[in-house]
Amino acid sequence: MSPLKMGGAQVKALSAEELKLRSRSLSDALVAGGAQLDRVRVAAAHEVVTKVSERTAKAGDHTVVALAGATGSGKSSLFNALVGAPVALVGARRPTTSRPVAAVWGEQDATELLDWLAVSQRHHVESAPADGSSVGTLDGLVLLDLPDFDSRVIEHREEAARVLALVDVFVWVTDPQKYADARLHDDHLRVLATHDAVTVVVLNQSDRLTDDETKRVRADLARLAEVDGIGGVQVLATSATTGAGIADLRLRIAAAVAGHNAAKHRLAADIRAAAGRLRSDVADQEPSLSDAADTELVEALGRAAGIPTVVAAVERDYRNQAWGRTGWPFTRWVSALRPDPMKRLRLESRDAVDTKLAVTASDVRSVLGRSSLPPPSPAARASVELATRRVGDAAAEGLPPRWAEAVADAATPPGPDLADALDQAIVGTSLKMRPPLWWRVFGLSQLLLAAVAVLGLVWLVVLVVLGWLALPEVQPPRLGPLPYPLLMFAGGLLLGLALASLSRSLGRVGARRRGQHVRELLLGAVSTVAVDRIMAPVRAVLARHRDTRGALDRAAH
Repeated sequence: MSPLKMGGAQVKALSAEELKLRSRSLSDALVAGGAQLDRVRVAAAHEVVTKVSERTAKAGDHTVVALAGATGSGKSSLFNALVGAPVALVGARRPTTSRPVAAVWGEQDATELLDWLAVSQRHHVESAPADGSSVGTLDGLVLLDLPDFDSRVIEHREEAARVLALVDVFVWVTDPQKYADARLHDDHLRVLATHDAVTVVVLNQSDRLTDDETKRVRADLARLAEVDGIGGVQVLATSATTGAGIADLRLRIAAAVAGHNAAKHRLAADIRAAAGRLRSDVADQEPSLSDAADTELVEALGRAAGIPTVVAAVERDYRNQAWGRTGWPFTRWVSALRPDPMKRLRLESRDAVDTKLAVTASDVRSVLGRSSLPPPSPAARASVELATRRVGDAAAEGLPPRWAEAVADAATPPGPDLADALDQAIVGTSLKMRPPLWWRVFGLSQLLLAAVAVLGLVWLVVLVVLGWLALPEVQPPRLGPLPYPLLMFAGGLLLGLALASLSRSLGRVGARRRGQHVRELLLGAVSTVAVDRIMAPVRAVLARHRDTRGALDRAAH
């Protein structure tokens, strides 16, 4: 309810604490919105926050009412009629008022407030009403007569605008000739539509009209004010010449003064207006993002990080180690000549298979720092750019352009930083494994078969030597027509070769499984990087957007 409505029961009080909370919400919105809010509107909002702080800090309980109007509207005459003395200069030559003139009612000192308003011309008015009536009191009123807001002198217009930005109550004074003037409606009433609680519209010089004409003009002026956004306004008809309507205007002003709440309502309206203007810079909601990183993004980052190369090296290393531990003992030494694919990439060596070596990921990072993985191919880089762009587009859907750009920037971190994080994720992922049981079984079996073959061969050699030396013949035990030495030698060799062939097949199967397991581990590490370096910054922007909207809504409440 407007504090200008007479009757204390009709006035909705606004506490200083509530005003402070709204101002703080507006300030929080400016901080959260940052560069994503329009700079001009942000500057205006900062001025409002500053004004709230300065105005509420002023001593005293005054209500500042400004008479504003176009050239020739008679506001200075109306000012003098309210004061009851010719304080403001009135004349036929325009413009007459060049500087604001203040009239102060009551004994309370208004010096600090007037200094803040930068109004030097001051007049003290006795507490009793100028017309001798006993209805209402104006103690605590600071009434200002402003320069014309349409003055031909630029300085006068700027001075009027400066003071209008600081006053508590607007009294817009117009006349039958200019009540529909575009400057009044477009530049003031429409702009200050949120300030309807502290707005009074006065049709002055009503003595120039008949009663019917006054009624029609007042209705038309009220209609125009409603078009401007000020609904339900009651247009007061006054005449400084005849005194008509002066008492009604004084009572309306006295209602604002008696409520001691007009300043808070004006400041609250300023906060609502600033928040409303900034509200166009944020959307009504934000897109929702999954907690996990997008599969396409993780796959693209994995390719760029060299996961296929690492997986291929792991599979090759697994096969080499499997064949080296379960292959034919007489040819195992060949595997030692093969290059270690893990060392070549500066990842974990083949010794990491042995669980006795307690090498941690931090040890690897501290010693190696980076891997020797090849840089991503142009196709891999393109797939990362495409994936991050899709993440940014999905997160920016429905957001204003500045926020959409911020989301896109957050989804595209600097190349070196992301590349380093991915490389550290690869290096920091432990590739150690526990040797499969079948390696031990096959390895022992190969040693046993090799020993049997060697014993068979030795036995055959002994028999040959005995025959060559013409010593008494020793008949070895036989299995059918075949002697045991021959069976041991041939069986050990043939079974060892067969077991080696089987181990090669099992090594290929195990290598594929090991590669798939390592791929999942590395993709998990890359997913963490994607969440930390891409998704988290995007969510931070969306959180700022949500905080900005919430703060603006609280400020405009």
